[in-house]
Amino acid sequence: MNATTFLAPEDWLENSGGPRYIQLRQRLEEGIDAGVLPPNSSLPPEREIAGITGLSRVTVRKAIQELVKQGAIVQRQGSGSFVRNSTQRLEQSLSQLTSFSEDMRLRGMDSNAKWLERGVFLPSPEEVATLGLPADGQVARICRLREAGGRPMAVERASLPLDILPNPLAVRDSLYELLEESGHRPVRANQKISAVNLEGDDAALLGVAEGVAGLSIQRVSYLETGRVVEFTKSNYRGDAYDFVAELRLTS
Repeated sequence: MNATTFLAPEDWLENSGGPRYIQLRQRLEEGIDAGVLPPNSSLPPEREIAGITGLSRVTVRKAIQELVKQGAIVQRQGSGSFVRNSTQRLEQSLSQLTSFSEDMRLRGMDSNAKWLERGVFLPSPEEVATLGLPADGQVARICRLREAGGRPMAVERASLPLDILPNPLAVRDSLYELLEESGHRPVRANQKISAVNLEGDDAALLGVAEGVAGLSIQRVSYLETGRVVEFTKSNYRGDAYDFVAELRLTS
């Protein structure tokens, strides 16, 4: 069955079936799930879909925009709308304190980092409070796009006290491996995970449409002495990660 036959309105469009753009969106979702619209394939132009379905171009455009927001469809300027290639989801344990590169290595995947920023800066009020810095002190920051298997996975922004990371340029692959060499590797951390809509630069860096669902993770890591050693904010692709926690019954 081709897309033209699949979108023929007599098979799915109902007067009592609710808003027409929602019915069309659901039909397109069914086509994606059934493989009628396979990954990386292009959708027919809005004008053509309108002609096949008898719907207005405004209705067709609204249905497609819903799928863009969900991350099922990607629009490329001058080329049209395409079914996004399905992304393998990775599971990350919440019970182990590992770096991104260590995590990917355990899965047998190559990881890569594209540097967005690294250097020594005046701390923000949040960094002062979280890291216990003097207001007139300095903070080491590293910001990078984390990739695995050749695809973008997360935008990671880490802040550390300057005596813990005196030279941010020394970080190559794994921050935690560098900290272990200097005896400053954290031994525990608190993490806060929130659902977010990816916007602006982060959406562009991660290769998703603005407004697509993602995961925001804030991590505060501690040395054995209890000192805060790292404050990290990361935005992850929502279609790439599942975070898993093991729970045990206490007696």
